[in-house]
Amino acid sequence: MGDPIRILVADDHPLFREGVLHSLASDPDLTVVGQAANGEEALRLARELLPDVALLDIGMPGWGGLVAAEKIATACPATRIVMLTVVEDEDKLLAAFKCGARGYVLKGVSARELANVIRAVAGGEVYVSPALAAGMLVELTRGKPHDPLSELTEREREVLRLVAEGLTNREIGQRIHLSEKTIKHYITNILQKLQVRSRVEAALLAARRA
Repeated sequence: MGDPIRILVADDHPLFREGVLHSLASDPDLTVVGQAANGEEALRLARELLPDVALLDIGMPGWGGLVAAEKIATACPATRIVMLTVVEDEDKLLAAFKCGARGYVLKGVSARELANVIRAVAGGEVYVSPALAAGMLVELTRGKPHDPLSELTEREREVLRLVAEGLTNREIGQRIHLSEKTIKHYITNILQKLQVRSRVEAALLAARRA
């Protein structure tokens, strides 16, 4: 087994932070490396610890989670950000993704589901609580550019072309001399720009535009 996924938890309620820590403690592939009570502290710890995943509450004092997400995404681009919140609001959800979040989870999820979300996001996937996903997809497709592929950089187009050929992340990395982790980051960006949920959908979209 590889190194555990390193997690930073930021929430202004100590009991909630301890609850998350306790719920994840039984998973040997997950470890909480830091806890913050506000956005400023979350950014400082993210810079110091470089966690794989940062769990951020939206409604923290000082900088809220959205501001913290944007600053962490800029300062620590390898850190995947998951908003863990009680806010069931599509506007906040869309704002979170625009700020760099890769996951949006409602508080009250089971420990098992939270662990699975963390693993998925750490692996380059995007996650939204099912209750909010449908509404978000409607919003994202509204006003979509005529050709979403025009949003991609030249390198992202190259990666997408290789995805469409059926290559794995490792094979793509070998082909264009980049690490597998870097390819995962490219694919995450491609999915976000194309506003699709999987590499299969991205490949289909590319095929239709070919």
